[in-house]
Amino acid sequence: WTSMKDIDRVFCGQKTDAYKYVEEHWKEDTFFGYQYLNGINPMMIRRCSKLPDNFPVTETMVKASLQEQRSLAEEIQNGNMFLVDYKNLDGVTANVINGKQQYLTAPLVLLHKNTDDTLKPIAIQLKQTPGDDNPIFLPTDSEYDWLLAKIFVRAADFAEHELNFHLLRTHLLSEVFAMATLRNFPMVHPLYKLLMPHFRYTLQIDTLARSQLISKHGIINTKAVASLTYSSLCMPEDIAARGLESLPNFYYRDDGLKLWNIIQKYVQGVVENYYCQDADVVKDSELQGWITEVYDHGFNKEPNTGIPQSFTLVTDLVKFLTMVIFTASVQHAAVNNGQFDFAGWMPNAPISLQKPPPTTKGQSTEKTMLETFPDINVTVHGLATVYLLSKQSDDYVPLGKYTDDQFIEKIPLEKIKQLQKELNIFNYETKIRNVELPLPYTYLMPEHVENSVAT
Repeated sequence: WTSMKDIDRVFCGQKTDAYKYVEEHWKEDTFFGYQYLNGINPMMIRRCSKLPDNFPVTETMVKASLQEQRSLAEEIQNGNMFLVDYKNLDGVTANVINGKQQYLTAPLVLLHKNTDDTLKPIAIQLKQTPGDDNPIFLPTDSEYDWLLAKIFVRAADFAEHELNFHLLRTHLLSEVFAMATLRNFPMVHPLYKLLMPHFRYTLQIDTLARSQLISKHGIINTKAVASLTYSSLCMPEDIAARGLESLPNFYYRDDGLKLWNIIQKYVQGVVENYYCQDADVVKDSELQGWITEVYDHGFNKEPNTGIPQSFTLVTDLVKFLTMVIFTASVQHAAVNNGQFDFAGWMPNAPISLQKPPPTTKGQSTEKTMLETFPDINVTVHGLATVYLLSKQSDDYVPLGKYTDDQFIEKIPLEKIKQLQKELNIFNYETKIRNVELPLPYTYLMPEHVENSVAT
C-alpha cells in the first residue's frame, strides 16, 4: 500500500451505508468502543471490577482520559470501567502468507463509559505479559502509536470473532445439534418438527467451511472450546455474567433479549403441548438419547460446561431448546450479518498483519501503518469472504417462517402464528428505533434474521 486511497479503490462494488460509516469513522475512539457493543463481536466486553495483575494501568496514565471526573479507582467502583481480554490468543503463532511471517497479538483493552454514555478506550496493552518491551498505549500518545495499537486490537478481535464466536459458537454448535437431531428423533417426533427448520443448510455450509476456510487443528478453536459453557450460550445469563445489564446504547443486548423471550415463549407453548408433566420428559428415551449425544460429542463429556446430561424437568427442556434455536438463528445473525459492513473496510478489521507489534513508543508513522497492513491480495481474499458471508441468499428464510409445514396439530400451528405476530411487531418497533440512530442496528431485526445457520 502507498496510501489510504489505495485501500479505498480495492472494493469497486456497491458499498452499504454502514460500510461508508465505518470507512469515515474507523479511527475514532468512540466508534472503537461502539463496536464492542453493536459491531460483529459484542461477546467479549465485560464490566471491570478489578484490573488484572498483568495489566498495570496507573492513575497517572489515564488521568487525561478521565478528565475532571473521578479517579480510576472510583470509576471502577462506580461500574464505569470495562475490559476486553484476548488471552485466548496468547501463544498463537500467525501464519506465513506470501512468504512473510504474519503477527497476531493477545491484547488487553480498558474502556471507560463517559458522562455522555459513550464508551472509549483509555489503555491498550498488546501482549499479555507486562514489560519494558510491551508498553501500555494511551490516547495521549502520538497519533500513529495510538492508532496502530487499536489496529492490532481490531485484528485480534477479527480472529477471535471469526473462529470462536462465529465459527465455533454458531456454525459448529448448530451442526452438533443438527446431527444429534437427525440421529435420535424420527421425523414424526415433535422435537424433530420443532428443530429441523433451524438446521437448514447447516451441514452443507459447515462442510464447505472445513474444506475452504479453516484449518483442521486450529489452536484458537481448541482454546475457545475450553471456555464454552451452557450459561455463556444463554443470552440472559451471559449478559448478567459480564455485568452489562445497564450499559446504555447496547442494541445487541436489547434486541437479543427481546428475541430470546419471544422464542422461549414459542418453545414453551409447543413443548408443553406434548410434555404435560415432568415425567413425560424423563421417559422420552429419544430425547434422552439426543441430549446424551450433544453432551458427549458437542461438549466432550465435560461436566464443567454445565450442559445437561439428561432432562428431568419440562422447564429445563424449554430453556435448552430455546438456546438451540436462538444460537442457530439470532446469535448467528448477530455475528454474521454485519461482517461486510464492519470488516469490508480492511483497516477496521485486518484479516492479518505483517509487521510485529511496536515495542516502544514514538516510532510509528503512517508508513509503518501501511507496511503493517496485509498485502493487497490478502485484503482482497478477506473482503470477498466477508462480502459472501454477509450476502443474503436467494432462498433465504427469515426467523419464524416455516415452509415445510412440519406441524399439523392445532396448538403448535397457533403458537407459530403467535410467534410470527410477535416478530412482526418487534420488527416494526426496531425500524422506528433505528430512524433515530446515526448508525442503525439492523442485524437482529426479525426480517434480517435467518431461521438457520445457512451462510
